[in-house]
Amino acid sequence: MNLLVVKANNRPADQAVSSKMYDAFIEEVTQNQNVNVTIYDVYKEDTPYIGQELFSGSVKLEAHEQLTEDEQRLFDALQKARELFSKADAIAFVFPLWNLTIPAKLQSFIDYIFSAGFTFKYDAEGNMVHLMPEKKIILLNARGGVYSAPELAPMEMAVNYMRASFGGVLGMDIIEEVIIEGHNAQPDQAANIIAEGIEKVKEVARKLGS
Repeated sequence: MNLLVVKANNRPADQAVSSKMYDAFIEEVTQNQNVNVTIYDVYKEDTPYIGQELFSGSVKLEAHEQLTEDEQRLFDALQKARELFSKADAIAFVFPLWNLTIPAKLQSFIDYIFSAGFTFKYDAEGNMVHLMPEKKIILLNARGGVYSAPELAPMEMAVNYMRASFGGVLGMDIIEEVIIEGHNAQPDQAANIIAEGIEKVKEVARKLGS
């Protein structure tokens, strides 16, 4: 199995639970001889936001014209993300809930691959056709509050967004999901909450490629 791990938190593991999840996952999965691991750290990669450069650059590429420096920078980022995504059998996203949603750097990566002609297309009748339904998705998320509670669940736009994007719109198979939550809301239980979640993360890593 070729596994792409998308890391979306640059805070140290002693300060961020999703970073602790990443460290545990990488430590375990790199011992799995059935898995080839590639890491894409959104905070170390050059991830310019999508904007007018995408549209003006696309027109220039079709006309075989020279791109500006900003346009070339964006298309280089697009190409790298898409090549890595294409080669992967499975993609693991490790990310926090920040301000009810995902980090902006992770959003940029998703914008690069959430693209007509790459991960989906439309048929003659206007129906969406999935182009990469064979991709396996793993979601590893940490959130300090208890967003599985009915009163907070509608506000959670990180895991829900990832599920809707990859499992819904793009038709990919979400094979594993580990969410560690409530460690900030319940500080007296935080150590146990985190420890139990980390064990689940390790189990996901051990099962890959089997």
